[in-house]
Amino acid sequence: MEYDILHRPSYALACIHLEPGEEIQAEPGAMISMSGGIRMAAGVRGGLFRGLRRRMLGGEGFLLNTFTADNYGEVTLAPHYNGDVQEIELVDDVVMAQSGAFLAATPGVRVDAAWGGAKTFFTREGLYLLRCSGRGVLFLSSYGAIHLVELGVGDKYSVDTGHMVAFDEGVDYSLGRSGGLFTTVAGGEGLVAKLEGPGRVYMQTRSEDHYMKWLMARMPRKR
Repeated sequence: MEYDILHRPSYALACIHLEPGEEIQAEPGAMISMSGGIRMAAGVRGGLFRGLRRRMLGGEGFLLNTFTADNYGEVTLAPHYNGDVQEIELVDDVVMAQSGAFLAATPGVRVDAAWGGAKTFFTREGLYLLRCSGRGVLFLSSYGAIHLVELGVGDKYSVDTGHMVAFDEGVDYSLGRSGGLFTTVAGGEGLVAKLEGPGRVYMQTRSEDHYMKWLMARMPRKR
């Protein structure tokens, strides 16, 4: 399998080139196009129990579309909103992804909801982290561009929870306020993820929460 990420970062498109017999699984609605040599089928990723567990614990839909190449062909995939696509090649390592960031993966990648207590509540929806492991290629999506920061041993970093996309499992994390209570309220900042290396951290340059607040403040109100 070969792939290209085109038109990034604002309108990213993942172009997946499949050889005969290869396949990739993607979230419903992610497909933009596919060539004539590709066959699509809807199903449950990893068996019914794991699929239902993802839906209940991770907030993700358990049905995924599987694209299989009967001949050489291509599939193009994209997020539902303006944003980027980040490919991560896994070789028996683990990435913790924000629930909702999953776009697609090759069959060797396992995706499960990960329970880690209250600190896994990263977003307004209260969704959990997804634990992505195995061997293969994982495709994550974002709102806005994806910015990568690599932390060394003991390096500390804080990320607004609305901007978190994913991080390596080896990165230690906890949740906390960005400042004192007054700073949180007056400054418009909320919870931050407090991270400590080593490992990679993927962030999105825009926040759905902040955009919705900006938009709602400008909506006409009933008199």
